[in-house]
Amino acid sequence: MKIELLYPEIACLYGELFNIEYLRRSVSDCGIAATSLGERPRFLDDDTIDLVYMGTMTERSQLLVVDELQPLRQEIWDAINRGQRFLITGNALEIFGNSIVEKSDMVISEIGGEGYDCLGIFDFNVTRDMLHRFNSLFVGAYMLTERDAIEIVGYQSQFGRASYGPNAPDPLFRVVRGPSFGNGYMKEGIRYKNFMGTYTIGPLLPLNPAFMVRLCWEMGYAGVVPANMDAAMDAYRKRLYEYSEPDRNLEY
Repeated sequence: MKIELLYPEIACLYGELFNIEYLRRSVSDCGIAATSLGERPRFLDDDTIDLVYMGTMTERSQLLVVDELQPLRQEIWDAINRGQRFLITGNALEIFGNSIVEKSDMVISEIGGEGYDCLGIFDFNVTRDMLHRFNSLFVGAYMLTERDAIEIVGYQSQFGRASYGPNAPDPLFRVVRGPSFGNGYMKEGIRYKNFMGTYTIGPLLPLNPAFMVRLCWEMGYAGVVPANMDAAMDAYRKRLYEYSEPDRNLEY
């Protein structure tokens, strides 16, 4: 398995890099290549990359990444349509939407003033309020068929809230409990071909070992056994039980 980490020097909040470390510990012969700011992403020229990953970052770092990737927008879109697989977590997903607009009266000059355009690859918009961080537990479902799903647990913590546009692709998760994208639908994230994007952090893969196994299967790596599987599954079941309690307040 070949994985490309995009900008791990800045896209590394909330322990999100452990998503890839968990894959490395679970999959034999897993190679990881890091692409730093100023370097051309490998996946644009190497079609043997199994997974491109980028995780949560600061709001100032988001602007750096937008500036880095904007000249490559068409190449990125072409790669997605060719079937390149992405896993994008936390506020890194916002970079692939239309724009980020700051809603508070206070102008945050460090992160581009009142707002800025993003890559515009997918039709969703982000409203950000740097005076109020949104935190919530999350329970979702990764639908395999209409009746069969993998339940997902995790957290969300960001200043931005996204809303789908009329041409947005399918969601990644169906919401069971917790926040959806801002339209009020019980949907969260983006799924288009092999692109997966979600606000859910945690990190996502260690918290959801069955989803990690499914992701590997979709990449053509069947029979993967999650590292520390018994402990990981016990922790997953406990979180799922606790987050599903009807009297539990998910927002904090």
